[in-house]
Amino acid sequence: MFRKIAKAVSAFVGSSYAFMFALLVIITWAILGPIYNYSNTWQLVINTGTTIVTFLMVFLIQNTQNRETKAMNLKLDELIRSTTKAHNTIMAAEEFEDEKLETLEEEYNKMANKT
Repeated sequence: MFRKIAKAVSAFVGSSYAFMFALLVIITWAILGPIYNYSNTWQLVINTGTTIVTFLMVFLIQNTQNRETKAMNLKLDELIRSTTKAHNTIMAAEEFEDEKLETLEEEYNKMANKT
């Protein structure tokens, strides 16, 4: 259920409508500044609102990145699997220790520099 909600919210917040809505909120808040004498409550409204939105967006962005990274890895795995000369062990590279990843990176950089 979270995935479906996150996907829908992500699609909306990435749209021009969401940007225009956020811009309208900021403009309205700025216009209300002189009316409320730039009070602490006036400032607290925007600070609290933006903090809540930012907090929630962190989880939404992380979910979206995780989903897209997983999809990209699956696509790359399929390309590796379908190539006869490829090393199939690389398909599990995200599970390797950092040292092994660095070693592989050095090896592939050496191969790239030879061509």
